[in-house]
Amino acid sequence: MNEENHKGERIAKVMARAGLCSRREAERWIEAGRVVVNGTRLHSAACVVRPGDRVEVDGKVLGGADETRLFLYHKPVGLVTSHKDEQGRRTVFEALPEGLPRLISVGRLDLNSEGLLLLTNDGGLSRYLELPSTAWSRRYRVRVMGKVDEAQLADLKHGITVEGVQYKGIEATLEAAVKKEAGKGKANQWVSVTLREGKNREIRRVMEALGLQVNRLIRVGYGPFELGKLAEGVVQEVEPRVLKAQVAGYFKDKA
Repeated sequence: MNEENHKGERIAKVMARAGLCSRREAERWIEAGRVVVNGTRLHSAACVVRPGDRVEVDGKVLGGADETRLFLYHKPVGLVTSHKDEQGRRTVFEALPEGLPRLISVGRLDLNSEGLLLLTNDGGLSRYLELPSTAWSRRYRVRVMGKVDEAQLADLKHGITVEGVQYKGIEATLEAAVKKEAGKGKANQWVSVTLREGKNREIRRVMEALGLQVNRLIRVGYGPFELGKLAEGVVQEVEPRVLKAQVAGYFKDKA
């Protein structure tokens, strides 16, 4: 057991690791008075929970953390990556098959993006995989309309600033099959893009800065995990032994 677990953990982290919600959601629930620890109702997340403490959420005792699980999901266009949407749009979590545990996403794909979305029952794992220090690549196929300048794409590796927002180095190349069609009047072209940061709508904004309009965006890989031939709308669980091997750093910290 690491030193943090020995001394206790912050209540929001305990709730997230139990698969109940994300840390941010936990903080909001606590502020709303939905969490009780040892008979005291909390209104601040500045609480450390130790082994043996009784935690209740909405009147139900919080059990121990479930085994960490990770799922690959082929997100279709038209779904919001959120548990609730203020505009009433259908969410990823409403579209998932029945029988799954409560899941949260690792990062997001916007409404009009599709492809690989990682889902987990462990809020701690979600946060770990989103951290810049984890340095996992996000790989995409991007269909753009406009004249592609390969020199401009190559220069993205040095980073770019768009409307005051600084984006770190991006790997972007015109797909080989597209090059063969050069000069044949093709309006749409496919670009392979790799990010290690993934800010909100980063690819769309960067491509717009290059005079290109994105009309399809597919995430095909996240770290060691690939979309492959996973059909749209299908969920596939990562085998526990594979998960522990690929995310060894996270499980070492939990030990």
